[in-house]
Amino acid sequence: MIFLRYEGFRSYLKLYPITVAILAINIALFVYDFWLGGDHYFIQKGILLVDPFTNYFSFDEPWRYVTSIFLHGGFDHLLFNCFAILVFAPPLERILGKFNYAFFYLFAGLMGNAFTALLETDSISSLGASGAIYGVYGIYLYLALFKKAMDEGSRRTVYTILIFGIIASLLSPNTNLWAHLGGAVAGFGFGFLYDKVLNTRK
Repeated sequence: MIFLRYEGFRSYLKLYPITVAILAINIALFVYDFWLGGDHYFIQKGILLVDPFTNYFSFDEPWRYVTSIFLHGGFDHLLFNCFAILVFAPPLERILGKFNYAFFYLFAGLMGNAFTALLETDSISSLGASGAIYGVYGIYLYLALFKKAMDEGSRRTVYTILIFGIIASLLSPNTNLWAHLGGAVAGFGFGFLYDKVLNTRK
């Protein structure tokens, strides 16, 4: 089972520096917004805002498509996403390598926001790491379906997570379905590209 974490704290820091950096940024921004800043400064300045009638392709504030990936609207939101990153991201960082993994994480998050901007029918405010996280799940889905190297327990875990994730995305009114879909599509596509093109160059 590749998702079981046996590393100690120091080993985790050493083995997965990109994952640790992502977690640290998420937590630091949340702490400042909700406890130190008091006025939710980063939420106001960095949240992805989408107006389906006038702002689909607006790049007036393009940083919002990136900064929103690291912002969270409440402690439960932060806790759930950070737990997913803590458990499921490390194997992928080892598979892809630090640089490829850092690029992919941002790419998946951006794709989740792009899907939201293109497909959301209501004006919404969207934030959170779930687009990038579903990108991680998307790569694992590719591996589960097409690569025999993944063990059966890990494969079942991937299927279970995605099934429950889809159900939750459809039933929860506060969940951004398009961000999840965009991230998952980006992850699956990146997995295919990495397997068929990038990985063959090593």
